[in-house]
Amino acid sequence: MASVGAVKLIFCFVLWLSNILSSCQGKENFYKYQYPFIRRASSFSSSSSSSFSSSSGGDNVYDYIIVGGGTAGCPLAATLSQNFSVLLLERGGVPFSNSNVSLLQNFHIALADTSPTSASQFFVSTDGVLNARARVLGGGTCINAGFYTRANARFIKRKGWDAKLVNESYPWVEKQIVHRPKLAPWQKAVRDSLLDIGVSPFNGFTYDHIYGTKIGGTIFDRFGRRHTAAELLSSGNPRKLTVLIHASVQKIVFDTTGKQPKAVGVIFKDENGNQHQANLVNKAKSEIILSCGAIGTPQMLLLSGIGPKADLKKLNIPVVLNNKFVGKGMADNPMNTIFVPSNRPVEQSLIQTVGITKKGVYIEASSGFGQSNNSIHCHHGIMSAEIGQLSTIPPKQRTPEAIQEYIKNKRNLPHEAFKGGFILEKIANPISTGELNLINTNVDDNPSVTFNYFKHPYDLQRCVDGIRMATKIAQSEHVTNFTRCNKETVDKILNMSVEASVNLIPRHTNDTKSLEQFCKDTVITIWHYHGGSHVGKVVNPEYKVLGVNRLRIVDGSTFTESPGTNPQATVMMMGRYMAVKILRERLGRAAGI
Repeated sequence: MASVGAVKLIFCFVLWLSNILSSCQGKENFYKYQYPFIRRASSFSSSSSSSFSSSSGGDNVYDYIIVGGGTAGCPLAATLSQNFSVLLLERGGVPFSNSNVSLLQNFHIALADTSPTSASQFFVSTDGVLNARARVLGGGTCINAGFYTRANARFIKRKGWDAKLVNESYPWVEKQIVHRPKLAPWQKAVRDSLLDIGVSPFNGFTYDHIYGTKIGGTIFDRFGRRHTAAELLSSGNPRKLTVLIHASVQKIVFDTTGKQPKAVGVIFKDENGNQHQANLVNKAKSEIILSCGAIGTPQMLLLSGIGPKADLKKLNIPVVLNNKFVGKGMADNPMNTIFVPSNRPVEQSLIQTVGITKKGVYIEASSGFGQSNNSIHCHHGIMSAEIGQLSTIPPKQRTPEAIQEYIKNKRNLPHEAFKGGFILEKIANPISTGELNLINTNVDDNPSVTFNYFKHPYDLQRCVDGIRMATKIAQSEHVTNFTRCNKETVDKILNMSVEASVNLIPRHTNDTKSLEQFCKDTVITIWHYHGGSHVGKVVNPEYKVLGVNRLRIVDGSTFTESPGTNPQATVMMMGRYMAVKILRERLGRAAGI
């Protein structure tokens, strides 16, 4: 049994640690002790020697340079650093001292922050749907709804992945940052309603993607604190790993004197705007690996001279490799929501309960509003503040006057309008696809992205099926008992949902009569976009870029479908999986992993 003195000592230590973590400055200092290899980009010197130089010799040369410290990039870098020198370049800052990232109650604030230093970078697709991409170490795991679920066996098989290694790589992630959620009352009501309408069986708590209703994992702990892919860097070898934040990579540098272009380094700017070049060790198996995500990776290829020749020449980008498929096949899983008002307080919850149907539709749930009564009146950007989903503005209506009108209307919304819950309906594996194109050569600017939501009639039909299921849930006894509201007609449910969408899309008179029109007019995103660097067109099955040497891609831009109901688990797993595979192929048993 511990002595009284020991207990007091432990108590004092916990109190001291809590005081440190309670301030932004304390958090900043704390992460520097835990992650000593994270430095600002301005600390990089192209001419001076570095304590993090490659073991092979030379100043500021590395065995691997990873562009993008996101969902895949962090586990990739941590694992490769076990045996080789790794430079990880991230354009954003750290998530550890950012309360908008770390706290569940601030989920929507990070998305609404449109400042240049925000963890999320706002963009609008040409479809008119407002969207976001991550700009922070840890990537999308820092700004998403936190739900964690694996891909199904079919996805793994189609990717040609080693199932044994996959099943070793998922737990590597899960042991470090994934938690079992405490089920919120709203989530219980939706769970029971899903079972009542036939989305069965109930599979309990599981990470597996199987038909029926289940409770998935979360990267939020029981205190509502988010754990991100950035924390996976703690598994890295600090003697061989360098992570530079605020390092904005401008382009990949190629040696074009041989038979095929060869990646030799990258040019990046630091937080002060100064330019640097980092180079690979002069070894055949050294690589630059792009992990910039489905928007950033195709954009980086194009800026570096890999893409459709005619498009590159229009922007005076020297052509390194003509590949017409770069940026093509972009897809996003369209989402629509049903708003359910409540006559009782509703605890905030993000996605915990999921219905995996056989109709090609996923049903999820969220609820509540985590801020004070007054915060709803703040300018949160053009978005649905109640759940943080980004809304829709048709391009022709996207005028300064329209935006100001939105802000005015948003300010006048009563807090009570957000007391209810939402039933989220998302299309699995959309057939409709679009493309990504550069607007200019500034890497900090968003490219032009088109997803063509519901262009294929099968996608629209599945949305209609999903909305029918969602309205049945809203009318169910479990939900009405929870909300203490009367059972409403489908017409009224849809009308409330159209109004609660809080966007500027022109409403049609038949929004509540035609489910097809409802789907088109209220479509939003849940940030599961993918594609642009497909296998067989831009990369080979090992994710090496076709037609060039020493360049690989490890992220969701290689996917033709989004894995599972939510992709983050598989993207993190992919980072670990590919790093282990690379080490084993390069070192064999000597890799020790």
